[in-house]
Order: sequence, then C-alpha cells, then structure tokens
Amino acid sequence: MNSKLPKPSPKAMIYEDQFLYVCLATYPITRGHVVIVWRDEVTDLRRLLERDYDFLMDTVNAVRNAMMQVLHIKKVYLIYMDEARHVHWHLVPRYDEKGYNVFLHKPTKNSDFSLAPRIKRRLKFK
Repeated sequence: MNSKLPKPSPKAMIYEDQFLYVCLATYPITRGHVVIVWRDEVTDLRRLLERDYDFLMDTVNAVRNAMMQVLHIKKVYLIYMDEARHVHWHLVPRYDEKGYNVFLHKPTKNSDFSLAPRIKRRLKFK
C-alpha cells in the first residue's frame, strides 16, 4: 500500500480488498463524496494491467450505482486526476445544482460517516 496516502478513518470505509479500497472522502466537496484508491503504487491509469483496470472500473460502476440509490440522485461525477501520481477516483454526487457548481464548494473535514454502511449495503458487483 502507498504510504504517502493518508489513511482513511475506519468509519469511512465502504469496501476493501487486496487491490483497492473505497471510502468516504476525508475532505468532501459535497455530502457522499467517495474516493476509490488503488492500493499498489501505480502513477497513472495507463500503467495498470488490463484486468486491473477492468476490475477498478467495475468497482467504480458498482459504487456509483450504490451511491445513486442511497442518495436518491441521478448523477455522480467520476473524476480522475493524476496530480497525486497515484491511481484513484473521486465520485462526487451531483444534487440539484446547475452544471458544475458542485466543484465550487469548499471542502470541509468529514465527521459524518453514516453514509458508509448504507452505501456498502447497496453495493452489487457483477
């Protein structure tokens, strides 16, 4: 596991296995913001083996679907930015806001982890 990444609170954890973990964001920009982190030190998506990429994206899809059910929303933004030089996705719920306004929110430290078990219960993998 990459030692440079901050360790999420155990209460924030939604899913984990030997390849990745899924948790509520430590500093979410909106309620229900989730992060999916690849455990191995891989600097870019293109460096993942095809089977690993497929597994990661299947997980992203499953988590997105669970978030949509729990949060009663129709859209989740999937954000991949490689500035951290570590493969991870941000899944940001879009509530009833216009366009990209959700990205104007100021992140604040998460102290409410009540969504984690609710999203976990809704997870369905292929």
